[in-house]
Amino acid sequence: MALDELYQEIILDHYKHPRNHGTIENADVKIPGKNPFCGDEIILSIKLKDNIVEDVAFEGNGCAISQASASVMTEQIKGKTLPEAKELFEEFSKMVKGDIDFDEGKMDELAAFQGVCEFPTRVKCALLSWNALKKALEQKNK
Repeated sequence: MALDELYQEIILDHYKHPRNHGTIENADVKIPGKNPFCGDEIILSIKLKDNIVEDVAFEGNGCAISQASASVMTEQIKGKTLPEAKELFEEFSKMVKGDIDFDEGKMDELAAFQGVCEFPTRVKCALLSWNALKKALEQKNK
């Protein structure tokens, strides 16, 4: 199987069977996100314990890229400290924007979104949940 086929399968699997989809009632942070260009929407819920992402969930509607990206993101940040989540945001952001100077070792399933940089209009889709995460991290660091 070619690498691009594997990546396509990862994205489709997370779109059809999203992980951590829903809401956390007693969340410490709930952040909405919206892409006004295409209508994708998300609400990110995060439960923290001792500055660690204890639980995370998302709900919303959108294209396969935005929803799969949110699903993979929630899996990747669960159990991470806030600084680790911020660092992962920065690496993912670099990757989808086409910056070749990103840490591939941290990407795991997130590498499936590497090809998004070839479609500039889709970069905002991939970053929708991540930008909500960035806002949540900024809110918690105030």
